[in-house]
Amino acid sequence: MQEATRLIAVRHGETAWNVDTRIQGQLDIGLNATGLWQAQRAGSALADEPIGVVYASDLSRAWQTAEEIARPHGLAVQPEPRLRERAFGHFEGLSFAEIEATLPVQARLWRERDPEFEPEGGESLLMFRDRVTGVAAELAARHPGELVVLVAHGGVMDVLYRAATRQELQAPRTWQLGNAAINRMLWTPEGFSLVGWSDTAHLATDTPLDETTS
Repeated sequence: MQEATRLIAVRHGETAWNVDTRIQGQLDIGLNATGLWQAQRAGSALADEPIGVVYASDLSRAWQTAEEIARPHGLAVQPEPRLRERAFGHFEGLSFAEIEATLPVQARLWRERDPEFEPEGGESLLMFRDRVTGVAAELAARHPGELVVLVAHGGVMDVLYRAATRQELQAPRTWQLGNAAINRMLWTPEGFSLVGWSDTAHLATDTPLDETTS
C-alpha cells in the first residue's frame, strides 16, 4: 500500500489587485509590499518543516511566495503551470463591480457557481477542478511519504478544500482562503483528506484578504 504524501498548500501573498477586488485569473500580477511580507512570514513559519520539494504556479505572485518558502531549505522552486489560477477570459482585469455592471447575466452565473459556465476565453469550474485535482494528485504521487508544498492561488485552494472534504462545486463557501495561509492535507491513491486549514498564526499582526477569485 502506497504511503501517504503530506501536502502543504499555500495561496500567494497579497497583490494590489486583491486589494482592488480586480480579477487576476492568469494575468501575471506580482506581490505588493504586504504580499512580500506575508510570503516571508510563511517561509519563516515553514522553515523547520521537513519539506522535500516546492512546486508553484509560474505566475509571479505564486512564484515569489514559493521562493520565500523554498529558500530556508535550499530548494529550487519547481514550476508547474497547471497550478495557475482559473482562466477567467474576458473577466480578467475587471473589478467585481465592473463585471456586475457590464455583464450582469454572466455575473449571475459566476456568482451562482454554475459548474458549466465559461467566461469567454476562460475555463468552467468543471474544467478547472479537473485540472487542479489532476495535477495535485500527480505531484503527490511522485513523493510518497514526503512533505510537498504547493504554492498557487485562491481558486486552486478552494478546489483542493472541496476535494479533501467532498464538497460539491456548487456548495456555498464557508471556509477561508486568505493570502499566505497555510493549509495541510494528505494524499493517497484513494484521494485527498484534510488535516488543517487556514493557519494564519504567522500573520498575527496582519489580516489577510480572503480569496474571491484570484
